[in-house]
Amino acid sequence: MIWDAPGYLWLLLLLPLLYGISWFLKYRLRKKRERYFSDQLFTQLQTNVRPTALQVKEGLFFAGLFFLFIALAGPKIGTEVREVSREQLDLIVGLDLSLSMLAEDVRPNRLEKARFEINRMLRYLENDRIGLLVFTGHAMLHCPLTTDYSAFRMFLDIAEPDIMPSTTTNFQPLFREAALAFESSERAQGNPARVLIIFSDGEDHFDRYSEPLQRLVNMGVYIFTVGIGTEEGGRVPIVDPETGAFRDFHRDHQGRVVTTRLQPERLQDMADITGGQYFQISRTAHNIEGFIRQLDRLDRSTFATEEITRYQNRYYIPAFFSLLCFLAALFIPGYKPEETRKHN
Repeated sequence: MIWDAPGYLWLLLLLPLLYGISWFLKYRLRKKRERYFSDQLFTQLQTNVRPTALQVKEGLFFAGLFFLFIALAGPKIGTEVREVSREQLDLIVGLDLSLSMLAEDVRPNRLEKARFEINRMLRYLENDRIGLLVFTGHAMLHCPLTTDYSAFRMFLDIAEPDIMPSTTTNFQPLFREAALAFESSERAQGNPARVLIIFSDGEDHFDRYSEPLQRLVNMGVYIFTVGIGTEEGGRVPIVDPETGAFRDFHRDHQGRVVTTRLQPERLQDMADITGGQYFQISRTAHNIEGFIRQLDRLDRSTFATEEITRYQNRYYIPAFFSLLCFLAALFIPGYKPEETRKHN
């Protein structure tokens, strides 16, 4: 047996307290009465009283309170056992940590906006395994595939450009590390869908990723891409690492301020090759919900089958006995009828 609201069981402690108060009041009344009548005389005068019936009525009243408190606690008795299948897919988030992701054409900047959308995406996941790959000119599996979304959020929060050995963007190491991550993870029963979703502004300074991309295609990985930024572009600020104060904007070798722009064509091509889809996040477009709808259409595999035990709330049983006790206490006569008194 378990309880729906076990806190109400503390009310049972009121029963001995109420009984003690009742006994004390009756004791005081008897002491006051003894100043004028003896117990024997008082009994002779009370010819219409049924002492046993009064005691039964009092017992029924306290029994009614007992069952009422039990009903309030919501006892759950009896079980219903059902077999439930749990399904999942494997999802790796590729997060661009190049310096261009610090551009502020999307507020507060591209990286923070990507982080916000990834956290929002997590609310829609259930049982799915998720991992985090961060990349620039190098790639690193920052968080392996896991169902611990709190751990994933922790790794996401500390993903900053300064943890990477380079500042430019290259999709080739991202695709290679993604393939290794999918291959090394334990597969669930069946063939779960494998998904790589990339959050990037699309800039690639090497443009040599066709071979590792084809490897993901051969593995059956769906690639979805999310372009973050605007085609008008934005400048990349330089801030003091200690104070956070603005210093200047990033400049090229000739001293000109660098403007970085969203390049959606490359991201669209990646998604089209693998059967995925391209989404864009800018000042006015927020299409992450479209990705969630696409996930619902993918095949998930059964990774666990378990028996769920469901307890049935039986509060109405003690509630019925409580009502029965109160009604019995109400209708049991504690005094003899008028006719009986005259006959006596």
